[in-house]
Amino acid sequence: MTFLDRVFDYCDKILAGNIKAGKKHIWAVKRFLRDYKECQNGDSLFYFDEETLDDFYWFAHEFKHVEGVLAGQPIELVDFQLFLAVNILCFKKKKNDARKIRKVYIQLGRKNAKSQFLAIISGFITFFGDEKQRVFIAGWLKEQSEEVYEAIRSGINTSELLDGKWKEAYSKIEIHRNNSVIIPLSKEARKSGDGKNPSVGIVDEYHRHDTSEIYDVLASGMVARKEPLMFIITTAGFDLSLPCFKEYEYVSKILDPDLPQENDEYFAIICELDKDDEGNLIDDIKDESNWIKANPIVATYDEGMTAIRSELKVALEQPEKMRSFLTKNMDVWIDAKPQGYMKMGKWKTAIIKPMNLISYPVYVGLDLSSTTDLTSIGKVFQLPNRKFIVKQHSFMPEDRLQERINTDNVRFDIWRDQGYLTTTPGSVVDYSYVEQHLLDMRDEGYNIIEIDYDKWNATHLVQILENHGFTMVEIPQMLRHLSFPTKELRSGAYRKDVQHFGDPLLHWALSNAITKMDAQENIMLDKEKSVERIDPAAAVINAFSRAMSGGAQDLSNHFLNNWTM
Repeated sequence: MTFLDRVFDYCDKILAGNIKAGKKHIWAVKRFLRDYKECQNGDSLFYFDEETLDDFYWFAHEFKHVEGVLAGQPIELVDFQLFLAVNILCFKKKKNDARKIRKVYIQLGRKNAKSQFLAIISGFITFFGDEKQRVFIAGWLKEQSEEVYEAIRSGINTSELLDGKWKEAYSKIEIHRNNSVIIPLSKEARKSGDGKNPSVGIVDEYHRHDTSEIYDVLASGMVARKEPLMFIITTAGFDLSLPCFKEYEYVSKILDPDLPQENDEYFAIICELDKDDEGNLIDDIKDESNWIKANPIVATYDEGMTAIRSELKVALEQPEKMRSFLTKNMDVWIDAKPQGYMKMGKWKTAIIKPMNLISYPVYVGLDLSSTTDLTSIGKVFQLPNRKFIVKQHSFMPEDRLQERINTDNVRFDIWRDQGYLTTTPGSVVDYSYVEQHLLDMRDEGYNIIEIDYDKWNATHLVQILENHGFTMVEIPQMLRHLSFPTKELRSGAYRKDVQHFGDPLLHWALSNAITKMDAQENIMLDKEKSVERIDPAAAVINAFSRAMSGGAQDLSNHFLNNWTM
């Protein structure tokens, strides 16, 4: 059996359930199989280099375990590690033979040989690279950086093949053949300017980094490299305000086949216990068969299982230790996005084929947001039998388009070309384009019942639209007014009473939306806590709040009667 055969066999066992895995691990397997199949096509931009996997395996075999029961024995990569390697190293660009993957996010429970794997891949790239490689290992604290650096130093020190081919001085490894270097850094690098022109950046235990400064220093220095490789390696954490959690949410979207987020140059693997759509843990931590989901290596041998068993016993006896057990051993982000608004898999089932809506009454919602960001029009068409079809159209300043593509990691330019978004000249949204869009709708024959708006930043446009003869209705942005329509839009989509045409921009906005809740369980979208933009979703809810009431004039009375007390 070849090493690639082992990878395919591993994937088959994951998908068949013979090896238990979390849903994001399964998504990563499906993504690999899809990418492998696609690169077999003659018109693909990429090809698959199986020989690199063989070389990597035998290079790893040169390393020896330096501690534990296997001390002194050669490292035998397990199937999970081969799966990581094949994704990171073997997909290459036809135009220049460079690796396709430029960024890597690996999240595992602790003691799953993360440092060992990074040591091997760092050595492989530096010793066999064609150009001078600069590898920087960046922990928030100096001892974190030194831990991975020591794993690299100890590993190459055990290799007979590499004997005499490198030297170490002042905590820097230098490779003779190509003058490559491996250097540990800490947070001081952001001040000193160290870390320039890296080819490989390793950000270790990212959940402990208070800011993204170190990551940004390394990533920004890679622009001149032919095939840079930026690693984030971490376990879960419990501070959801730190940059690691935002990255975790982003790569989770890349992996999720029900979401439109794509990034072909980013490989991610998340091994964690499963949660439901509300973020609640559904896997029993006492069920030992679940432990392999977060521990794809540790949970495969007796000593590893014994260690987890011991950690759990302590956590059950000392509740203050449970948070650490969940994050470090089960790789679960504590309270990870519990307020997520929409189950996007169910939203996807409400897609229908496009149809002519010109004969149906339409309520239009406005969310003007900031003039430099996304401004959105929500459209709710009222069909017979209390059925609704929702759409949106958004606007963004042309001068901000590329910046938003970079910061939000989504292709607004594609959505513009598909007709879901209009860019307006300059660096701020030109509201005359919003005005003209509404006038065009009316001229085309759409029966616009009213325009429902959030008054923030809307005073001038409201006056203009009133002068055009539109009925303008302010939608108070308060829990008591928005809770019922916010809940009903969601439950209507789940019942398929609320349907849509598969607009990817609206899908993205809803996937970003989280809610805030009061003591009576009334909810509304929370713009402050929703990390990414939700303006199209907010605009739709403004319109839906009136469409579902049939334009009831006494809004307070209508919502109060449906408001949870």
